[in-house]
Parts: sequence; structure tokens; C-alpha cells
Amino acid sequence: MDGVLTANNAFHRQAWQEVALEVLGLNLSPADLDHKVDGGRNPEIIERLTGTYPDEALAARFHDAKEGRYRSLAAGALREVAGLSAYLDALDGRGIPFSLVTSADAVNVAFGMEQLGFGPRFVTRVLGEDVTRGKPHPEPFLLGAQRLGLNAADCLAHEDAVNGVRSAAGAGCRVVALTTTAPDSALLAAGAALAVPDFTGWAAWLA
Repeated sequence: MDGVLTANNAFHRQAWQEVALEVLGLNLSPADLDHKVDGGRNPEIIERLTGTYPDEALAARFHDAKEGRYRSLAAGALREVAGLSAYLDALDGRGIPFSLVTSADAVNVAFGMEQLGFGPRFVTRVLGEDVTRGKPHPEPFLLGAQRLGLNAADCLAHEDAVNGVRSAAGAGCRVVALTTTAPDSALLAAGAALAVPDFTGWAAWLA
């Protein structure tokens, strides 16, 4: 969802920077923001930043504070990535099923769907709480394919973060990555077959 349906990672990064300082006492560097906070669930990102997986109480306190801050920053400002609605219409028209595979929780997914006006469009979903190992582990995309009744190797995935690309490619998906968060060179090095700025070129992927 984040960085794929909507280019919203600036809001997430600002929330990470503010709440990491408040809750964890961490002053995140630009390198941390570029390489460690994109792709994955909050406890796994905290482990990347500190070297220690947080206990349940700290993880819950951080999650509530950070995601609440994100929603306050993003409210009214989210727009879909160019070409997305036309792409989803094309998938529906061709009878191609699709699933949302995100590290976000149910509250943020509901917020994002409402802000973008998508309602229940993504019937099949994998959320952060549905997996035991988040991105870059392949489990999220393996579960997404399973919920579609498909093999991951028969699926096309879209990701914006290096860890997301690693997750999708590791599951066996072909990845067309979006450069809304990371540069094309990093996405291709992580395993993407193609890196594009938005969804306006979707016709070439379905040819």
C-alpha cells in the first residue's frame, strides 16, 4: 500500500523521525531513513535500528504513537499514484485477481482506503498482523499468492522499498517496482525486473 498505491513515505519517514526520538531516544540519520525504515513491520524496523527486537509493551507503545502521528500528517493529503485506477480497472476487466500485501495494520489500511476512495476494492488482503515474518522475508507474498489460489511464481508484484522487492522476489514473484521511495538502481539490485515511476505504462506488463 504505502509507496505503491500512494506516494506517502514522506509522512511515514517524518513520523518515524519524530517518534523514534520521543519513544526510543534515537535521532535517525538520513541514511537510517533511506535504508532502514522502509519495508517491514515496526518491530522489525526497530530491530534494524537498535540491534534489539523490542518487547511487546514497547512495540505496542511505539506502534500506536508512530502510526497515529503518520495518520495525522497524511490526513487529506493522500493521492493515488498516477495510472493506478486505470490499471486496477484493466485487471478487473481481464479477470485477473489481485491482492494487497502490506506491512500496514488494519487501522492504517482502512485509513488509506478511505483517503484514496477505494473502499472495499482490495477484497483479498495480507496485512502486517497476518504474518509472523515481515518483509524482507518472502512470507507476506507467499501468503498473498496462496489467498489468490496461485503460485507466487505466476504473480506480478509491485513494490517501492528495497526490502519489499526482496520479499516479493524471494517468494518467486516477478517484480515491477515503483521509484516512489527508492532509486531504480537499488530496486533492480534487490531483484526487480523493471523499475517505473508510476502505473501509466501498465499495458506493457499485461501484454
